[in-house]
This record gives sequence, C-alpha cells and structure tokens, in this order.
Amino acid sequence: MKECLVHFQVKHKEELKHLRGLIFLNENQQPGNEQLIEMFKDMAYIVVLSDPNSLVFKPVDPSADYESIRITELDMGEEKYTEDRDLKTILSNFL
Repeated sequence: MKECLVHFQVKHKEELKHLRGLIFLNENQQPGNEQLIEMFKDMAYIVVLSDPNSLVFKPVDPSADYESIRITELDMGEEKYTEDRDLKTILSNFL
C-alpha cells in the first residue's frame, strides 16, 4: 500500500480554500476518478466530475455552499503528478 496526497482548491462564493485529502493505493496503482469522488464524499463534498481536462468537480446539490473543487496536485511520495503534465493523462485513462 502507498499513500497519495491530493491537493485541491474548494471555490466558495467569496473565498478559495486550499485543502488536502488522502487516498490509499496499491503499489502500481494510480488514483482514478471514482477514488477521488469517494475521497471527496468522505470529506462531505458530494461531487461529480464536470471537466476532466481541468480536473474540476461540481457539487451534485446546487444549494451546496461551494461552487467547485479543482485538483491541483497528486503527491505520491517520490513522484508528483501535476495538473499540467501527468495528472491529466492518468485521469483521462480512467474515463
């Protein structure tokens, strides 16, 4: 088992919060959309993936107190997958 630290931004109407979440993966596994959605659910963010290219998630409930969540980095310890390069490729393989 290895850990994947997920860095993300939660956009509220008047502020942007920088938060982190944690996903546990098997050794050769990369995080997928369902794992990310489940991680957000565990943090009380019920979301759907709205833009796979930008890794933006929107709340299922339109009355939620946030507008969107955007993943900015996946930190798997030795190697970081950032939004600009590897992260988009990894997640697009799961679509």
